[in-house]
Amino acid sequence: MHETDLISPEQAITLPGAFRERVRRTPNQVAYIQYAAESCRWQEYTWADTAAEVSRWQQALQAEGLKPGERVALMLRNCREWVIFDQAAQGLGLVTVPIFTNDQPENVSYILQDAGARVLLIGDNKQWASLREIQDQLAGLARIISLEPVDPAGLDIRVVHAAAWLPDAATGLKTHASDPDALATIVYTSGTTGRSKGVMLSHRNILFNAAGCVDLIPIYTDDLMLSFLPLSHTLERTLGYYLPILAGSRVAYARSVPQLAEDLVTIKPTILISVPRIFERIHARIQAKLEEGPALAARLFQQTVATGWRLFEYRQGRTPWSASLLAWPLLQRLVASKVQARLGGRLRFAVSGGAPLSEEIARLFIGLGVNIQQGYGLTETSPVITANPLHNNIPASVGIPLKGIETKIGKAGELLTRSPCVMLGYWNNPSATRQVLDSEGWLQTGDQARIEGGHIYITGRLKEIIVLATGEKVPPADMEMAITQDGLFEQILIIGEGRPYLSALVVPDRALYSHLLRQLGLDPEQAETTTSEQVTQALLERINDSLHAFPGHARIRRLAIQLEPWSIDQGLVTPTLKLRKSRIMAQYGALIESLYTGH
Repeated sequence: MHETDLISPEQAITLPGAFRERVRRTPNQVAYIQYAAESCRWQEYTWADTAAEVSRWQQALQAEGLKPGERVALMLRNCREWVIFDQAAQGLGLVTVPIFTNDQPENVSYILQDAGARVLLIGDNKQWASLREIQDQLAGLARIISLEPVDPAGLDIRVVHAAAWLPDAATGLKTHASDPDALATIVYTSGTTGRSKGVMLSHRNILFNAAGCVDLIPIYTDDLMLSFLPLSHTLERTLGYYLPILAGSRVAYARSVPQLAEDLVTIKPTILISVPRIFERIHARIQAKLEEGPALAARLFQQTVATGWRLFEYRQGRTPWSASLLAWPLLQRLVASKVQARLGGRLRFAVSGGAPLSEEIARLFIGLGVNIQQGYGLTETSPVITANPLHNNIPASVGIPLKGIETKIGKAGELLTRSPCVMLGYWNNPSATRQVLDSEGWLQTGDQARIEGGHIYITGRLKEIIVLATGEKVPPADMEMAITQDGLFEQILIIGEGRPYLSALVVPDRALYSHLLRQLGLDPEQAETTTSEQVTQALLERINDSLHAFPGHARIRRLAIQLEPWSIDQGLVTPTLKLRKSRIMAQYGALIESLYTGH
């Protein structure tokens, strides 16, 4: 029998108040699981263990002479120390500013200066080396703490190894005066255009959101999450850190994304918080394997997905029972269980957020017995606005609003929302705040939507509609999502604003691209294949097959192939893996123009 032990926002009052209450209730229960490289094993830590560490970090922070309301930043991979630093700072009334570990130095510099951060926590020498590029812009930092020893070349006296900075013993948790509406954190959006904006979130914002998620989908004390999305991403921070404190569940920290497949099998999580890209990659690998295998295996797989989906619809109360469902136990054993085992074999459900997940991919996983709950939200809403409940899951939708969250459709079909989860505003940017937040508290999401049967369906992005020279409109994001379901396409950017037709820049998956070239009788080692008319036509055919559900004018006429993926280091992708379209178009301006030569 699953047990619950929920802390309400009223009991918690603030985020450190929630942590203190959890430590009081279940001090000896396991809170966190982390891989210890020195002993080569997974180590468990209780809530009491964690509280003792929080106390040590609080003493060290107090010794820096910081005052309540001052900002401290952390640029750290997911680990127990991320939580400890955040709790220590917030218990002292400080405001935490998370930074993506893979962000560009120029953006890190901008965030640290804009927020006026006094302290920065980093992980290792690699991060310190990247910071040295902007060393002359870090004058506002009084202290830089590194979890691992670093070489402070340049004799920067502000840099200290955490082990030397922390006191030996703990003296007890400190909790600053409790104001739920006080600023808790500033989260900088990884915007695809312009400078990042600092979203100001209060304790109430985040607690109300986490509690609303638990109200919609029950979380039990024996649940175990595997944390791999960056904690600097508000989805992971609210659902994978603050929510387990309220629910008393456990969190294990994945060693890295490349080791995620291995960690899933080892940790066997019951809950997974993910973004669509993870499911898209698994889907692409499955499809590639089916294409290479015998036709009988592909037919058996398709039958399993179809039967599993029918069973799901029956259990949801949307279709009657069918005799075909009698085949499920056998299909589950022969096919579905193998996919489930790759995710650990114990998954109750997986949350997909941060970007749209295609209905086709959701149906495939659900048909294989992997229950995916799609949700929707923004950093500005702490972040979840809607999610699909377990008992009323419509994968084509982003679910229903959380308890206490209002939604409505505004001008041009834009989704508006109002609730205690909506941000306090943008840091140092009242004009940007006024552009999205009206006097009655309604926030403009920038997304177009429709509401049907209580469920919300996102239909487009207001600023991302391409208007062709013919006046016809196309939704590039939806088209790009449809195309990348074909594993051959790793990245794609559709172009056509004010142009006579649509074209695209594509980055193919190297292995699948080589396979395609061999099928066409070409040598994968020859660089000129990227400009071959034969290759271009083969890719266009694959792309336009993926767009069969779109109107006739939504077809790609010409494309250019790039073999090197666009990366964060190049400044062409955000830390949350969204394409910086304007930068890509600027960098490849001449190439794009060549796609329209003669038109």
